[in-house]
Amino acid sequence: MTTESRRLDGNAAAGRLADVFVFDATVVRTRCGTCGTSAPLGHYHVYADGPGMVVRCPTCEKMIMRLAQTPGHTWLDMGGAATLDIGE
Repeated sequence: MTTESRRLDGNAAAGRLADVFVFDATVVRTRCGTCGTSAPLGHYHVYADGPGMVVRCPTCEKMIMRLAQTPGHTWLDMGGAATLDIGE
């Protein structure tokens, strides 16, 4: 199985991110901390076929965020995101 065949667009993250954010996270402008790409999160690449979900930059493929859920916990690592512009 190739990386491209596993890749989904960022809208695939909407359900899981709704458990964390009270707004539609797929429309939030997100800036990659590595290459500086800025786009709505819905344009980023999502890999959700493992125990967690990984969101990667569509330009450089660096990890933007990881989300995993365990009984009683939701773990969110946004170490690759320089910014998230949630507006008002």
